Amino acid sequence: MADRSTTTTPAGRTGFLRRMTFACAWGEGLDGFDLGVISVALPAITVALGLSPVLAGLIGASSLIGIFIGAPLAGLLTDRFGRKRVFTIDVLAFIVLGLLQAFVADGWQLFVVRVLLGIAIGAEYSIGAAMLAEFAPAKDRGRRLSGLLVCWYGGYLLAVVAAYVMIDAFGLSWRWVLVTSALPAVVTAIARIGFPESPRWLLSRGRTEEARAIVTAHLGGDAYFRDEEYTAEEQRSGGYRVLFSKDNRQRLAFISMFWACNVAPYFAIFTFAPTVLKSLQLHDPAVGTITVNAMAAIGAFVGMLTIERLGRRRQLIPPFWIMAVALAVVGFWGSAPGIVIVLCFAVFSFMNAVQGNLTAVYPIEVLPTEVRSTGVGFAAACSRIGAAAGTFLLPVGITTIGIGACMLIAAAICVVGGVLSQIMAPETTGRGLHDTSTAPLRQHDLRVPAVR
Repeated sequence: MADRSTTTTPAGRTGFLRRMTFACAWGEGLDGFDLGVISVALPAITVALGLSPVLAGLIGASSLIGIFIGAPLAGLLTDRFGRKRVFTIDVLAFIVLGLLQAFVADGWQLFVVRVLLGIAIGAEYSIGAAMLAEFAPAKDRGRRLSGLLVCWYGGYLLAVVAAYVMIDAFGLSWRWVLVTSALPAVVTAIARIGFPESPRWLLSRGRTEEARAIVTAHLGGDAYFRDEEYTAEEQRSGGYRVLFSKDNRQRLAFISMFWACNVAPYFAIFTFAPTVLKSLQLHDPAVGTITVNAMAAIGAFVGMLTIERLGRRRQLIPPFWIMAVALAVVGFWGSAPGIVIVLCFAVFSFMNAVQGNLTAVYPIEVLPTEVRSTGVGFAAACSRIGAAAGTFLLPVGITTIGIGACMLIAAAICVVGGVLSQIMAPETTGRGLHDTSTAPLRQHDLRVPAVR
């Protein structure tokens, strides 16, 4: 056992957890920034490269396609070989690929580069939240994990504003706009230097002394080790056979379905936000796009502040129904005044972000350590099937069935998410990570415990 004289102080633990949260949050923000940039630059890219609607849709969905590949692959590798390696490698790949976007010669080359970018982003989904959760204390784990999504929406908003300024105010090429995605990746890479391996992953591999030494050095020693239920972790094998076992199938189905219902309407609408708002005769799509994305960033922040008090279920279920109503209004009343359209999309964005924080929380909390990253990667891939399909089909749908019908389909997806969540979502607020990931899903107490 490690020498107790090396035990970190509470201030040292706080500093370490803040740095860990920052490093993981910036990694999550890379995804939001990348997708925000392409949503604004895509119209200019379409003109410059002479893209067909099909190829434009593919490029819009390219990162989502890459996530479908990268998330489950990286998740499996992370559970097998450790969190630390993937934690560093994927962000370095993002830097290189972000810069490569400046040198593409046609639409298909851009599509390939952005698919590879999506693979790197998928790796981040599998590792970032798992890494943070396996260090964080139960009392504020939800708030810290929600902070990842705050950074995602903040990154998206920042990218949208920066892209409009670069294109409209300074007349810069879309190539320069896309290259900016490498800048936050550099910050993330620097922030991740020197982090240790996850102690929970080490315990799942039977490496108890190494795990204790890390907890002692960074988190507070034996008391923290005991209070956060590290002692309950057992040496177990992982892989897809374990992930799809009877104990985990329902958990996996729940997180995959609610995640897909959350992101599919969002990505479809906001990857093509300027096009959608223009189709609704909004006079200034740029202002509308920035407004609704600002509401999303605010919603994510509000969700982070309230998650430990409201509880997971209250933050998951009502937003689905509110989003459905907002999109239905747009679908049935496409000729509404511009202020009504923007208001409906703003409400949708706000509630989607409040709820979206849980895509970084529930998957981590309900899956056991030995398959946590594998399961998160699989669920992220499933969610991106719907998101990529919606993003690819939306520009086609606008020209065929019309924008109103597209919005009603998005509203129906929210209704499906609301029903599934009402039936399946457990209440995991304030409970230890080992407890939330081992109790049968339907036996989780649905009450929200008092805030500690």
